[in-house]
Parts: sequence; C-alpha cells; structure tokens
Amino acid sequence: MLIKSVLGVAASLAFAANVLAADAGTAEEASALVKQGVAFFKANGKDKLLAEVANPKGQFVSKDLYLSVWDTKAKVLAHGANPKMAGKNIIELKDGDDKYFMKEIMAKAANPGSGWVDYKWVNPVSKDIQAKSAYFEKVEDVVISAGYYKK
Repeated sequence: MLIKSVLGVAASLAFAANVLAADAGTAEEASALVKQGVAFFKANGKDKLLAEVANPKGQFVSKDLYLSVWDTKAKVLAHGANPKMAGKNIIELKDGDDKYFMKEIMAKAANPGSGWVDYKWVNPVSKDIQAKSAYFEKVEDVVISAGYYKK
C-alpha cells in the first residue's frame, strides 16, 4: 500500500513538473480558476464538476495551476494533478514546517467560506520547499481550491 501511495505521489509530481516547466501561475490566475470552477458547479452540478476537475486535459488545468475539490471534512473528491487522490482524507496533511494547513483551510472554509492559506510545499521543478498559497471557496457541500508557488 505504501508503494502505491509513493508511486501516486511521484506520478503527481511528474505531471506537475512538466506543467511547471512551461509556466507558473499567479495569485490572480489561481483565484480566477477557482471562481471558474464555482461558476461551473453552479451551472452544471457537482458530478460534472468532479469529472471535469479529474480530467488532466480539462478546462481546470492552466499552466501549473489545477483545481482540487474536497468535501467539508477534507476528503478529496477530485484532484486535477492526481486523480488517484480521490477518496483520500487529507485533513492531517502537514507542510514543510509541520503546519496542518488543511485544517486551516477547512476552518476558514466553514466561516467565512473563502480565503487564502499560506503553506510550504515541495516545488516539483526545483525540488525545494517553497512558499505556496491556496485560494479556496466553499460552495454548498464542497470546497474548491487552487494554489500557486510564490516567487
């Protein structure tokens, strides 16, 4: 099981590295991608949003940005860089400084429902731990998020 998890993370990083090499997204682009996801959800429903987010060539992948969608307990419903993450609860996920950033996201998503959370994550291109920020919005029973690496 551990080998499958490691291989899944490696595949996700390889995908992200290819995308990152092309271009890096900005804070404005990350928040715009989330807003696009929210609009899609409202127009088409949750099932169609999850299918589109899970599509690595879909409309919710741009530069090194992609959407992740979670339930309000931090279970991954769809992940734009690694569809194998679907079904995993990531509430205990820690960043490079041992910060429980998913707990912070879920708390902020509960009230006021949207915002930014800063954390440190391994950049798949440089392999260095780098400052990253995620923008998220809660809509009905899901949280839609996109993050970008700070320069």
